[in-house]
Amino acid sequence: MKFSFIHAEKGHLPVAAWCRILGVMRQGYYAFANRKPSKRDREAAELETLVVKAHEASRHTCGCPRIYQEFKNQGFAFGKRRIERTMHSLGIFGRKPRKYRITTVADRAFKHSGNILSRDFHAAAPNQRWVTDITYIQTGEGWCYLATILDLFSRAVVGWALSTSLETTLPLAALDMALLLRLPSQGLLHHSYRGCQYISEAYQAILKGRGITISMSRKGNCWDDPWKYPKGYNAVAESFFSTLKTELIDRKPWATREQLRVALFDYIEVFY
Repeated sequence: MKFSFIHAEKGHLPVAAWCRILGVMRQGYYAFANRKPSKRDREAAELETLVVKAHEASRHTCGCPRIYQEFKNQGFAFGKRRIERTMHSLGIFGRKPRKYRITTVADRAFKHSGNILSRDFHAAAPNQRWVTDITYIQTGEGWCYLATILDLFSRAVVGWALSTSLETTLPLAALDMALLLRLPSQGLLHHSYRGCQYISEAYQAILKGRGITISMSRKGNCWDDPWKYPKGYNAVAESFFSTLKTELIDRKPWATREQLRVALFDYIEVFY
């Protein structure tokens, strides 16, 4: 401990003076200063560097579980507890999601399609299964609503749209983008909640016209959630919204809708 102090403070007084003050031998200090770092010290320094880089690459959003998984995928053998301790020592923390708010309202009078997806959130290839939903975002100019469509094969956002209205034109714009960019063949399954936007004649007509299989789930169906996500009915879409809000939306106030639109484009099309 004394040698560490001398090493840190030797710029203020000569080493010999510090050794006299603290009552230690100069030979002992020089042996300490010239000693090579241990294997664990080298690993600790490497881990700190990797953690900082991973956190910066996530735009200062990811926490220990995601960093641990990323390191595991890259072949590093650092334990989860060790990563957590390192992050804490560096003052690095992930961002936590906030509470959920409902934006789609079910129409109980609608004769809905069944839940064909039936808890199976996996796909063997692109454009086999899409899931969609709508969320809200506040700006200084008022509320905005974001509709997205995700491909369950890659979890990529294949279509999205932002609007100040919850009218059917919002999810229709996201659907148009997805169909235009992906050009799905026969056999695509489209899963959503029974919100009034998705059961509208205009939306249903496009799905049926393209030969897309329609799957819908009811509010509060916990079996639709493979990770026990509290919102339940559309786990993958809601998980994406939670990540989006944690990593982007909740980090700052959005003064204008245009500012939000630009940030969403960067996050969805470039970062995510």
